[in-house]
Amino acid sequence: MRAAEEMPATMKNALGKRIFATAILFAVIAVGPVHAQDEKDSGDAALAKKLSNPIGSLISVPIQYNYDGGYGPSDGNKGFINVQPVIPFQLSDNLTLVVRTIIPFAWQENIAGDSGSQFGLGDVVQSGFFVPRTRATALGSMTWGIGPAINWPTSTDRLLGSGTWGLGPTGVVFFRNGHWGYGALISQLWGIAKTRSDAPDLSNMLVQPFISYTTATAWSFAVSSESSFNWTANDTAIALNLGVSKLMAVGKQRVQFQLGLRYWAKEPDNGPSGVGFRFGVTFLFPT
Repeated sequence: MRAAEEMPATMKNALGKRIFATAILFAVIAVGPVHAQDEKDSGDAALAKKLSNPIGSLISVPIQYNYDGGYGPSDGNKGFINVQPVIPFQLSDNLTLVVRTIIPFAWQENIAGDSGSQFGLGDVVQSGFFVPRTRATALGSMTWGIGPAINWPTSTDRLLGSGTWGLGPTGVVFFRNGHWGYGALISQLWGIAKTRSDAPDLSNMLVQPFISYTTATAWSFAVSSESSFNWTANDTAIALNLGVSKLMAVGKQRVQFQLGLRYWAKEPDNGPSGVGFRFGVTFLFPT
């Protein structure tokens, strides 16, 4: 038996808290004080700032690998790759439609007791934000957008998705003030039609506040939380995320590389626990 499996749950949770706190400390040290030369951004820093805005007018294709463990009584685990293209459409001089799509491919084992392993496509979630022109405020330049969110029941296995068509509203507000960017995303999905009779009712909300700091050399440090509320099951999950990323040129292609840690501060029923991690790459196509 592996040592991690023999460790009591309380010790694993305490270890997870120490790892996350240490990572935050290193991020704060890495950011350091703002120097005068930081006030002038390079071209890459300007692109990195745009990337920190979820509804910025920038074509990008993030590809993220995520891993979480501690699912349910069998201590299951799950790894998944999210392909997340973001495409803005200029509707007029004062209005942009930003379409964000999340396409998940997952491998998981024993996430629902001794449920075996599954591999395949999960539910695709697509959001469209109608974004007016950015305007100045006392808190910095403000960008906001609202629109519909759709859950497409594309999962190839019943344990990889909801089996339900979902529809609801979503919105983002984002502020940029120098090197700092901060804001929040919120969405609510309700089930409108089921693809299988045993599919549970769908009523989920996601609340995601975030803050980031981008240096003049295109390093970005971000802290966020993701709170999901399953109103049908009366279940709540809260994840705390810490990430660091660097934007650079690979040949003629602009690419951002990302590493991140996630700590489950509030564990969902039979859901992940402890510390998870993320690494990803984002391809940029500035116009």
